[in-house]
Amino acid sequence: MTKTFDASMPSASRIYDYLLGGTDNYECDRQAGEAFVTALPNARNSARATRGFALRAARYLAEQGFDQILDVGAGIPTTPNVHQIVHEVRPGARVVYVDNDPVAIAKGQALRDEDGVITVEGDLRAPASFLNNPGVRDMIDFSRPVGVLTVAVWHFVGDEHLAPAPAELRAALAPGSYLALSHACTENLTPAQIRAGEALYKRTTNPVKARSREQIEALLDGFALVEPGLVPLHEWRPRDGDPYPEESPEAFAGVGILRSP
Repeated sequence: MTKTFDASMPSASRIYDYLLGGTDNYECDRQAGEAFVTALPNARNSARATRGFALRAARYLAEQGFDQILDVGAGIPTTPNVHQIVHEVRPGARVVYVDNDPVAIAKGQALRDEDGVITVEGDLRAPASFLNNPGVRDMIDFSRPVGVLTVAVWHFVGDEHLAPAPAELRAALAPGSYLALSHACTENLTPAQIRAGEALYKRTTNPVKARSREQIEALLDGFALVEPGLVPLHEWRPRDGDPYPEESPEAFAGVGILRSP
């Protein structure tokens, strides 16, 4: 499902890079990013809070003993990267980055890939696109628990894929695997903000869909949420000194452990 690269059309990955202060973006992404800030004044903080949750979740997974991490919808490399956080805790852990954005894939392969770290093409709407990748199979032993990050990516999955995609991903994982996710939530957004955000992203390669808390919780069906449950991004296990400590009530985050069948 990788889209043909078009530097004149904004992408979610490059808008996110722009909001984080990165340079791997184009004028169309910067214009879209500024329009998003106009519609949602906390957008930059939200982007940074999203990154903060991703890094905290990655560290948490490593602290639980995971030595194989799958980061789906990983985006463009941003310091610190997930594998750097994971390797601080578990130096030998294997990390696979997955994305469907051509810039994110190319930059990831050029800047992140090293021994035990790879970047591959794939799309969360069709988990087989990366689960069956030979490179992923060489890196990840799916007979053992895997730590999976799906941060700020499910809201780019349309309703038509929202039931089969989580089930397909869940079926590939061994009991005891962890799934971390974040998702734009309607609970703390006004109807006008939701309409503006969804209208803006319709003009990008990645239409977005904000969902209710109940709909987000359903993505973790079969998983038992760890404390503190499903909460705003910045409320998920913050620590003093963490990078990207900004607050964002616009999205909710949670981590769950896969129950035995």
